[in-house]
Amino acid sequence: MTVERVDGLTDDHVDDLLRLYRNEWWTAEREREDVVQMLDGSDEVVAFVDRDSGGLVAFARVLTDYAYKALVLDVIVAESHRGEGLGDRLLEALVDHPRLADVEHVELYCLGEMVAFYERWGFTDDLGDLRLMRRDSAR
Repeated sequence: MTVERVDGLTDDHVDDLLRLYRNEWWTAEREREDVVQMLDGSDEVVAFVDRDSGGLVAFARVLTDYAYKALVLDVIVAESHRGEGLGDRLLEALVDHPRLADVEHVELYCLGEMVAFYERWGFTDDLGDLRLMRRDSAR
């Protein structure tokens, strides 16, 4: 399979992204309207599509102030294309992204089973006394 990078998503790619989301516990409940809003609010998007079908097969996004913090979110590869190096290509595109080059801290959160993957890209879970905190909305 040959893939190519795209920086923006078409309407068809949004539909593909929703299909990818449906297969994951952490995104299965997302609705199209919210995903479109999410994409509009994302600062950077990295995606790969299959050259033959044009379908979206890998995706990640970043929220950032371009100086101090960048938060990588929604790193996802189509189940049918896992093991082909697309996760590596996504992370390479993110860590080498010219607009993110001077950001002091690039952060993400993940399940323990993914720590070794992200450590290969220089991420660490050794943050001293820092703790992730969350406040859920009344949505």
